[in-house]
Amino acid sequence: MRYGFFLVVALVAAACTTAGDDVGTPTTAAVGETSTTAVIDSASSTLGTIKMPPQIDTYRVKSVQVGDRELTLAIADNPSLRRQGLMEVTDLEDLDGMLFFWRHDGDSFWMKNTVIPLDIVWFNEDGTYKDRASMVPCTEDPCEGYVPEGGLDFRYAIEAPPGTLDWITPSTVITYVDD
Repeated sequence: MRYGFFLVVALVAAACTTAGDDVGTPTTAAVGETSTTAVIDSASSTLGTIKMPPQIDTYRVKSVQVGDRELTLAIADNPSLRRQGLMEVTDLEDLDGMLFFWRHDGDSFWMKNTVIPLDIVWFNEDGTYKDRASMVPCTEDPCEGYVPEGGLDFRYAIEAPPGTLDWITPSTVITYVDD
């Protein structure tokens, strides 16, 4: 009877620690660590483990083609994730930024509870460049809204630290596969 109990415990422990965890499922950092790790989504062309801010450790991470570069981006593709965005994040760790994706026209952006300045670049439904802006943290209500020139008819937006998207030009195209 005693050995049966230990056998069950050993089998349960083995099942919980298999090496074949789902790709894209984040792993929480040990107590006291400031970052977490995530596996880049298998749908991308690059696989690997990266460090992520703990505030967004539940986001999927994908390698996304932007022009001639491949960026490692956290994906905000539903209302809850887009609403959270990069709030409270102080360091993007190994991420290049965050990709916001809509299956319909996009929404305006604001910097409420966002503690670092960010640049944003918007792209149209066909992946072509739409507009860009520099955004500053909001410390008092009401917070400024950021909308691309020409309105909300866009599908993608990338937020990243100031200056890191300066290489993007009006001829840059984003290629993103929604899965």
